[in-house]
Amino acid sequence: MKLTIMATSDMHGYIAPTNFAERNQDLPFGAAKIYSIMKEIRKNTNGPVVTIENGDFIQGSALSYYIAKSPDHEVSELTQIINLMDYDVGIIGNHEFNYGLSYLKAAIKSYHHPILCANILNQDDTEAFGKPYTIIEKDGVKIAVLGLTTPYIPHWEKVETVKDLQFKSIVETAKKYVPELRGLADVVVVAYHGGFERDLATGEPTERLTGENEGYQLLQEVPGIDAFITGHQHREIAEILNGVPVIQPGYRGANLGVIELELEKTAAGFAVTSSLAEIISAADYPAAPEILSVFETLTPEVETWLDQPLGKVTGDMIIHDPMKARLVEHPYVEFINRVQMSASGADISGTALFNNEGRGFNPLITMRDVITNYIYPNTLAVLKITGADLRQALEQTANYFQLDDDGKIIFNPKFIMPKPQYYNYDMWEGFDYTLDLRNPVGSRVTEFSRNGQTIDPDETLEVVVNQYRAVGGGNYQMFSAEKIVREIQIDMTELIADYLKAHPQIEATVNHNFKILPTEGIE
Repeated sequence: MKLTIMATSDMHGYIAPTNFAERNQDLPFGAAKIYSIMKEIRKNTNGPVVTIENGDFIQGSALSYYIAKSPDHEVSELTQIINLMDYDVGIIGNHEFNYGLSYLKAAIKSYHHPILCANILNQDDTEAFGKPYTIIEKDGVKIAVLGLTTPYIPHWEKVETVKDLQFKSIVETAKKYVPELRGLADVVVVAYHGGFERDLATGEPTERLTGENEGYQLLQEVPGIDAFITGHQHREIAEILNGVPVIQPGYRGANLGVIELELEKTAAGFAVTSSLAEIISAADYPAAPEILSVFETLTPEVETWLDQPLGKVTGDMIIHDPMKARLVEHPYVEFINRVQMSASGADISGTALFNNEGRGFNPLITMRDVITNYIYPNTLAVLKITGADLRQALEQTANYFQLDDDGKIIFNPKFIMPKPQYYNYDMWEGFDYTLDLRNPVGSRVTEFSRNGQTIDPDETLEVVVNQYRAVGGGNYQMFSAEKIVREIQIDMTELIADYLKAHPQIEATVNHNFKILPTEGIE
């Protein structure tokens, strides 16, 4: 008998094949295309099929943002898509927390399938979001699914969101439950909204071992797992690791993860005799019309909202080359920092270009421009730090660049693979600095001044950054929740829109307060 496990992860609210940069797109991703693959597999497969939604679904796209922020809509309008796709179980991801606990709980309540989360607990040690596991019986086969979520969420979320929760190690949690499940089921599946902290071939660390990703350690230390579903890192993985089939299906519904287990009948039930892992690209599949039809009314509403004009630009604020925009100050970057400073009252601001898809602002700025450039539902926080803290942050941000063999500046490959981390390279406004990449790591900050005076290590500064960075996100350990002195509890997209309404005509200007050396080839 063959057991087929289908899994999605990190779809981030992308339903139709569009990233909302323009109307009428047919891009190679989206839940509607994934559903076409799922229908085909269900139609052509003999034997039981189990479907798992592995988290990070309710946040990420312009559509999901619109539903979350509009008083006329609710999360069940989005989650009905998952119900229509007919999953057996679901897992929560870290981005499920972005719109607050009440929104997350409303999403969980709206699902037709159980949500599993074994390692996030209330203070009284009860499970906070659903059962730790479930056992599904199909064609006489008992399939146990254990749900786990990265416990690193407190490093990203607002303190008030997570203050009453306990986040346990997924390795220790799996050690508790997997042996129990081996006695209750024929097949044990672990669905983990998290990824791998080490190279899958060599075992060498690929990131700081913070506990954000513990997949490699789990498969080293927890025997008895028959299939392992992962996510969070947006990687495309399909292989056998330590004898266990592993999948991670990318993001935005670009792929469906599939694991096939061959089962043999035994005196005790069923045993796995062989396995296969693969990811199936959605690129060549049509968008399922029954999925698209759900939003026949809402899609035009969202598109009209995206096209509403907010302001005008004098000059060029389009990002023609995202790499150059990180090396030579770009008007869009300076504008975002100016918005943050205006909203917070801080004199120093840091921000990032989150990915390479943002296009900057067209001459006529619309909400579409705002939300497709500033893709996260960040709020702002003001930190009180020292000059030494700020210099240390600059040294860390310098690590996102390196020189190739020809002496040309490139984005550090270890922050592109296994997961792109463009969002962790910050650019600052409110002081002057130079990063010289020819210097040794840790000594790359040369110029470091404010109002013509070198910033003293003991000097106290107020700086504004997004909430993710303020609590140390991106492993900026010089920042922490304890250093936050005030917060601006309005999403950045709203702050940008409000700024443009107050300043409907803006200029594409830069003051070139930072330099990245060497400059050869980047001017």
